[in-house]
Amino acid sequence: MKEYKSKNILVTGGASFIGSHLVDKLVASGSIVSVIDDLSSGIIGNLEKSMSSIKFIEADLRDTSTSKYFKDQDFVFHLANIHGGRGFIETHPGEICQNFLIDGNVFRSCHEHGVKKVVYTSSACAYPTNLQSSNLEEQERYLSEEMANPFKKGAALADGEYGWAKFMGEMALKAYNKQYGMKGVSCRLFTVYGPRENESHAVIALIAKALVRQDPYEIWGTGQQDRNFTYVSDIVDGIMLSGLKIDDCRSINIGTSEITKIVDAAKIIMEILQFSPNKINFDTSKPEGVHARAASIEMQKKWLNWEPVISFDEGIKSTIEWYAQYCDVEELKKTLQQKLFERK
Repeated sequence: MKEYKSKNILVTGGASFIGSHLVDKLVASGSIVSVIDDLSSGIIGNLEKSMSSIKFIEADLRDTSTSKYFKDQDFVFHLANIHGGRGFIETHPGEICQNFLIDGNVFRSCHEHGVKKVVYTSSACAYPTNLQSSNLEEQERYLSEEMANPFKKGAALADGEYGWAKFMGEMALKAYNKQYGMKGVSCRLFTVYGPRENESHAVIALIAKALVRQDPYEIWGTGQQDRNFTYVSDIVDGIMLSGLKIDDCRSINIGTSEITKIVDAAKIIMEILQFSPNKINFDTSKPEGVHARAASIEMQKKWLNWEPVISFDEGIKSTIEWYAQYCDVEELKKTLQQKLFERK
């Protein structure tokens, strides 16, 4: 995107799965990129493509001394946070709540140093969980931006500590806009997947189980829960466009219109990998998340004049190809169960 050429851009959490793809695209756009990451879950190897073209800073954004790195930045893309797949976020609530501190430090630093635009990566977890239940009388099939609002009755019931942290991050960014005029946008990401993701997230977990020929093949929950699996290159495009087109710190969904059930995703993966287990075990004792989560893409089309282009069939093939080359299957057989609950 030519508008980012020669702009000074800081990416927090830039060694992460999504962050590293964003860094690559910004570098390709001609941006002058700095990355802050404490490498608690990010991986230096994710930045291999762009490392020679960026300034890398290993630092923990919970430390207020990191404020100096925000000086002279045109854009800050804020992706740094303590996160993981469903297994991690439901078993580490205290760690997740440290995201309040990270976001607070980042927004304060952006304000103090006059950063021109802040692009905050929020989450679909900000939406009220009752709107994503199996109860069709309560369920909203497509979640639209106004359905999550901390100041609107009935629009605040975020998905666990992680959802509340993201929701409050959105509120804080908007507060800086209201009081100080700080410009920015909050991007609510819907179930991102693709190369560089790890086994704690659903898609890579399903691929890993098929690669090690797990039998019975385990799916967490009923398998009937559905998601907008959105390929990482589409997510990056949506984030970057949002940074160019939205100034008033409103929230916008970044997700595909395609809905896929977990069990169907697993079957597509098995077919590609030519694996047919004797039995599929639906383990309802494991964390499974909300029943139905899908983005309304109407505001994407209206505000960004854009929508994702990568289908699940196309994206999952690319992801499987990457992961099959990346992982050591024999080692994975020994460590998979542990990896399902880890950040890294």
